[in-house]
Amino acid sequence: MVGPAAKRATVTTARTESGLSERRACRLVGLSRMAARRPEGRGEDGRLRERLVTLAGERRRFGYRRLHVLLRREGWAVNRKRIERLYREERLKLRRRTKKRVPREPRAGAWCPVMANQRWSLDFTVDALASGRPFRTANLKDDCTRECPAIEVDFSLPAARVVAMLERVGVARGFPEIVVVDNGPELRGRALEAWAWDRGVKLFFIDPGKPVQNAYIESFNGRFRDECLNLHWFTRLGEARRIIEAWRIDYNEQRPHSSLGYRTPVEFAALRAASGAQARAALRSLDGFAPRALAPEPHITATS
Repeated sequence: MVGPAAKRATVTTARTESGLSERRACRLVGLSRMAARRPEGRGEDGRLRERLVTLAGERRRFGYRRLHVLLRREGWAVNRKRIERLYREERLKLRRRTKKRVPREPRAGAWCPVMANQRWSLDFTVDALASGRPFRTANLKDDCTRECPAIEVDFSLPAARVVAMLERVGVARGFPEIVVVDNGPELRGRALEAWAWDRGVKLFFIDPGKPVQNAYIESFNGRFRDECLNLHWFTRLGEARRIIEAWRIDYNEQRPHSSLGYRTPVEFAALRAASGAQARAALRSLDGFAPRALAPEPHITATS
């Protein structure tokens, strides 16, 4: 792809050496006459282009919209269309993966939480070290603020490890009202059930074979694999833990999130603070779209 600056130079050469008119030279090169008359340097800031290429190299799975947000944070007074043009001229465009079409009708658990710690999502991902030995990650996400409070990494993650992670995060930031999980053996056991009972947390198990009912964490898993797991070659488990934790912190504090108006989850959490009364009022207005709680109900002792 030839940039506008190179086309302007070609037009100038054609007019001076071949004696072509401006109209004819622009038509042959494929450049408008207005662009040919544009002063050199206007719209072609070399430093901006260089910084854009550098950021795209550091954030290889970011599109021009997120790169534009990062540039604005650094103080560049530039609009999104200009970044898009430079992005395309530098051939930084990523191959877009096709998305599976999902039905639009309401589904179980399809309500939107309105405050932090109202609903968490939990799921597992699998990757492998350079030696081929697989390891697992337990990913936890706050569905309202999109924060990732923790990612547990190990070769084996039994129920006790999952409960310990939930307990650690709950002590640090408060326990959730609902946790959405799938039907894995680590999550169907007595350890998680006992923890939920002790902490007053409701468990919502999605229907088997319906990961779309846990869409928030599935979306997070896709970003996690695309921007972290697929871009690194882990040689040791300790290295994997260090890189994944660094990515988690960056995801919470630096990465612009499109569904949050390109704010970071931490920024959105600070703006989205809501009182418990507001949250309860929002839950009452869900009209049956709240997930069905599958945690054990209090036992009632019959009396004669």
